[in-house]
Amino acid sequence: MKLKVTWHNLILAFVFCLSHLCLVAQQPTDCVNAITVCGDSDINLDVNGIGVQEFIGLNTCSSVENNSLWLKVTVVNNGTLGFTLTPQSTDLNEDYDFFVFGPNPNCNNLSPAIRCSTTNPLGAGLHWNLTGMNGAETDTSEGPGPDGNSFVRWLDVVAGDTYYIVIDRPIGNSPFNLEWTGTAEFASPPTNESSSSLELNLSECDAIPPFDDFTTAFDLSVNTDLIIGSQTNVTVTYHESETDASIGNNPITGLYTNISNPQEVYAKITDNDTGCFEIIPFSLIVGDGANYPTPSDYILCDDYNDGDNTNGQVTFDLASKNEEILNGQNPDDLNITYHESYSNAEFSLDPLPNYYHNTTPYLEEVFIRIENAANVNCFSIRTLNLVVLETPEAFNAVQVQCSYSSSSIFNLTNSNDSLTGNTNGRSTRFYTSYNDALNDINVISNSGSYSNVSNPQTIFVRVIDDSTGCFSISELELQISSTTVNNTQIIECDTDGVEDGLFQFDLNQANADILNGAPVGATIAYYATIDDAMLETNALSSLYTNTIPNQQVIFARVENVEECYGIAEIELFVYNLPDIDTEETVFYCLNTYPSTITIDSGEITSPSNYSYLWSTNETTYAINVNEVGMYTVEVTNNTTNCSVIRTITVEPSNIATIESVEVVDATDNNSITVITSGEGDYEYALFNEFGLAYPYQSENSFNNIIPGIYTLSVRDVKNNCGIVDYSVSVIGFPKVFTPNGDGDNDLWNIKGHSNIFNPNSKILIFDRYGKLLTQINPFGPGWDGTLNGTPLPVNDYWFSATLQDGRVVKDHFTLKR
Repeated sequence: MKLKVTWHNLILAFVFCLSHLCLVAQQPTDCVNAITVCGDSDINLDVNGIGVQEFIGLNTCSSVENNSLWLKVTVVNNGTLGFTLTPQSTDLNEDYDFFVFGPNPNCNNLSPAIRCSTTNPLGAGLHWNLTGMNGAETDTSEGPGPDGNSFVRWLDVVAGDTYYIVIDRPIGNSPFNLEWTGTAEFASPPTNESSSSLELNLSECDAIPPFDDFTTAFDLSVNTDLIIGSQTNVTVTYHESETDASIGNNPITGLYTNISNPQEVYAKITDNDTGCFEIIPFSLIVGDGANYPTPSDYILCDDYNDGDNTNGQVTFDLASKNEEILNGQNPDDLNITYHESYSNAEFSLDPLPNYYHNTTPYLEEVFIRIENAANVNCFSIRTLNLVVLETPEAFNAVQVQCSYSSSSIFNLTNSNDSLTGNTNGRSTRFYTSYNDALNDINVISNSGSYSNVSNPQTIFVRVIDDSTGCFSISELELQISSTTVNNTQIIECDTDGVEDGLFQFDLNQANADILNGAPVGATIAYYATIDDAMLETNALSSLYTNTIPNQQVIFARVENVEECYGIAEIELFVYNLPDIDTEETVFYCLNTYPSTITIDSGEITSPSNYSYLWSTNETTYAINVNEVGMYTVEVTNNTTNCSVIRTITVEPSNIATIESVEVVDATDNNSITVITSGEGDYEYALFNEFGLAYPYQSENSFNNIIPGIYTLSVRDVKNNCGIVDYSVSVIGFPKVFTPNGDGDNDLWNIKGHSNIFNPNSKILIFDRYGKLLTQINPFGPGWDGTLNGTPLPVNDYWFSATLQDGRVVKDHFTLKR
């Protein structure tokens, strides 16, 4: 708990903080006027001087009152009572003293103080200027001057005991804080149970002559029940000043006439048992009548209710402004009337009817009398502007639609410019009857695609000023025009590189056909659907790619002076090109010249339905050629006249020319390599006496060739121009033979010779010691493994073969049995 005191020029003000509430007190300078310290209260006091000098002979601290503040403390529980007084300034010249009387003293017959301290901080050489009572001290008094440390022993108190504590300032003018210590607690004051201080404010009209001095009588007691609420054993008094309220002086009784406007007065609610109290300020306000702002302008659009929507006169429901004036208050508390003049409002004469038809066009000022229902002499006068907004200018229009029948689809909004006079900030709504347009009911919701019900048909239009919402009504006449224009077609071949039946058309190609016979100056717009054409929506670009492959119908709307003249159909055809391969390569065998080959115009189901033009100027489906080169033919569909160019490239081919043949033989890996030339692509094979020995291959070399006589065959596979043969011999010998009479491998001889290849070869056979055993004829059956008819043993034998081409081959072989 803290107590804050402000002291200036002998005017003492302090804020006393207990728990969470601050206590601001003024002028309790004598015991009988002591401020009751409670647990929760607000007090404001102006203190001047010391009142009656009451200390003389009643303290052991040798002091008298200088500038004193008396506090009355009643504890509600047993415990200890102490405090610490802290000046706001730390200057040691700020010197505070205190004195304690009690318990339960009599202000008219005080006993000596039971605690006091008049120590001077500077004189005592202290480092602080605090003072008070605490549990650490043992002395009960000290001072004056250098005596003591400014603190004495606190009090042991009993519930219900009352003490007077006097704070005295002999030197300085600093405010101070008073913090209560110990375990003692104080009684709580009663509370203000009104919802807010604003609820307690009292407002009255200046109802007492003269009516312009802003003073009148107030009954303050109307706030008593609001302040007390549910509390009992409390008393409420009213005072002009907070000092009077704090001390309890000069209570206001009966009716009170204010002395200023506005004026703050003070209610004091006091606990009758403890004396604890709370002070509640509130205001008295005097007005010359009900204090209401001027209402906003009453704005309406000119209308058709009086038969003229351009005269600036409408009927106003004046009572509809009452709610704005009341602003949530009870309508029974006020009388509100409307008048043509200020004088009529002042004297409450000739009130206007609630439904008032203004007499001054467009802007008329009327006057509102707002009077207190309980006191009709208390009133205010406010002005109200009745504003009539002008309606927008609207124009009748005609919309003509092309159709094949008496009905069509109209885009009503296409006439907006005509209906509004091409004025910005205007919008339109459409209705089928004048009454619907007047009352804004049954709006045509599909104004962009409306189907007429008769020809002609009148549509009623609200032309609306978007900024004000005001409207005028005009008429839109819908008419059907059945004038026809020329249908036509545009035909294109699908030459855009992608044969999908889609093509970019230049729709302007149809203009001449469509406009043939139309009025001079007629214009054309193209649309994908008949509805778009009739509604003039989604117009197509003049360069248009069809969306339905091969064949599609679009529509052209022809207008003359912005009126529909007719709608034409345009058939768009995309014809496929002749379905042939546009490129082909064929081959001509040069070795067959001057024989010819046939080239044609491609695979065509019905060739007679097409015409042909060759680069040779021939016009038949096929032609014969015997020269290589590039030939073209233009193939044209006789029905669609669509053409495509086919290119046939004749490339050369030929039989092979064998330039050389290389044979590597009499080895473990015999091989044949052939070198050819020619325009063809070639494959190679080897044939022996039994047929195909090595199948055709693209490689020109053969490896691991079995010894023997072969026919090398080279064929053209590029165009099958023919085969070239070449005989070749591969010399070789067996590594083993078995002369055992089983008919298999019984004889040994050199292979790969013939009457053509090495016919005069000489073959000698030796044993392992070099002894010549025999000479055999390469054309004979071969050696049977005997010498003079006697079979030779199993062993390795040697041979020497001298070939006709000069080669000598020497090696050995094995005889097995």
